[in-house]
Amino acid sequence: MPAAPYVRDLEREVSTRLAAIADDAAAGALEPAIALLADAIAAGGVVQAFGTGHSEAFAMEIAGRAGGLIPTNKVALRNVVLHGAHTVAELAGDPPLERDPRIADDLFATIKRDPADVFIIASNSGVNGSIVGTALLAQEHGHPVIAVTSLEHTARVEPKHPSGKRLSEIADVVIDNRAPYGDATLEGPGGVSVGAVSSITSAFIAQLLTVGVTHRLGTGDKPAPLYLSANIPGGDEHNRALEDLYGERIRRYA
Repeated sequence: MPAAPYVRDLEREVSTRLAAIADDAAAGALEPAIALLADAIAAGGVVQAFGTGHSEAFAMEIAGRAGGLIPTNKVALRNVVLHGAHTVAELAGDPPLERDPRIADDLFATIKRDPADVFIIASNSGVNGSIVGTALLAQEHGHPVIAVTSLEHTARVEPKHPSGKRLSEIADVVIDNRAPYGDATLEGPGGVSVGAVSSITSAFIAQLLTVGVTHRLGTGDKPAPLYLSANIPGGDEHNRALEDLYGERIRRYA
């Protein structure tokens, strides 16, 4: 049975966006972000990766996966429960905690920071209170901020932070994930759009940044600090030895 037309339609929506991101990267568009990340690691810092909702997948691509950089930490809203005074019920509250600008202070307080750390924050809309608040706090404390966001989407929605700012208006470096307004790309039955692409494009950006930083930092004698898969012989031992250099500054749970 031949594939339904939507298969090729979604393939086209994804592949054209990935190609555009690759073209930009090949032309050097990601180099400012790569430089910030590499300089932070070279100075003994950690990459603090943060995203809420589906953008948490971006932080997971950056922090703690095979082939990824070891000096990376995934910041998550649940940390205000695990390491703060908030309750589990608040995470499932209405409106969502990610929209509350007040949570940024409590979340930021859970991060074990070093002056050399750099923040990379992903948000498709780039307007929620926790995202904007965390970016502002990072800058206030002297940390560079890299944003991964949809420039098309964020320009069409109102900021939810009291500052009136969007993530893209705060960050030192902004990377466009190329997702359209609303994220979905295809018209579904009943006129509701389907086929969201921001998770796919952002994951590609995360891997391009990781590869770029690895090449900038690594040499034949001293390769960049990278994870091996824990599911190959010697992987756990290799990873733990390098993780121990950063102690509790990197968290690998929840």
